[in-house]
Amino acid sequence: MTRDYFLLAALIILAYMSLIYLLSLIKKNASIVDIAWGAGFILVILTFYSRLLVNHESAGGRKFLTAIMITIWGLRLSWHIYKRNKGKPEDYRYAAWRQKWGRNFALRSYFQIFLLQGFFMFLIILPGLLIMTSQKPGWSFYDSLGLLVWLIGFLFEAKADDQLKKFKQNPENKGKIMRGGLWRYSRHPNYFGESLMWWGIFIIALNAPSGWLGIISPLTITFLLVKVSGVPLLEKKYQGNPEFEAYKKVTSAFFPLPPKKFS
Repeated sequence: MTRDYFLLAALIILAYMSLIYLLSLIKKNASIVDIAWGAGFILVILTFYSRLLVNHESAGGRKFLTAIMITIWGLRLSWHIYKRNKGKPEDYRYAAWRQKWGRNFALRSYFQIFLLQGFFMFLIILPGLLIMTSQKPGWSFYDSLGLLVWLIGFLFEAKADDQLKKFKQNPENKGKIMRGGLWRYSRHPNYFGESLMWWGIFIIALNAPSGWLGIISPLTITFLLVKVSGVPLLEKKYQGNPEFEAYKKVTSAFFPLPPKKFS
């Protein structure tokens, strides 16, 4: 049964990312993949949760909780990125690849942007799928701990994004580096919060048979945020900026820590 779930999830993600790819060609803007990212998780998890309801299988407790958590995370993230990108040109990352790849952009973007993100989507949603296959009744310590970790992560990400948004809206801060609020303790508190949410879902998945396999999810998203598409790409923009270099010397890159630890 678990194998069937994995295969169906892979097919849904393949079809979804292919559709978003075609839409990006029409709009000539690959940035829409960022908006579609969170929505893709919602599509997958609600598809599996709906199957439970249709087949009159157990769909309460941790399964319902997991569907809600992933839906809330996906909605908030997609809406946040949509508002941030609305009315703006293609994100500088994709624009640079479009120029670098030239006539091969259409083909390479399908594999190196859309399908690659689809692959990571499959890895990250893995604990959610494992939870949907679990038949363990009742509420456990793992459920309580996982929910607590997820809530902390959600509040961290939402608060950090809100603080940064308000900072940028102030004309007096143009060209400056955000160093207040949660950003005093981490250069990327929103990324830390996002990672923490998936650690929470993984903890809940420990109730399921082979639930330990779900650790692939938080390890993947943490690695991507810290080493690949998160911290490195964003900070590359600020290399050589004196204010950012000073901020970087005293502030943790990811895990929130008191600034004095780095002074």
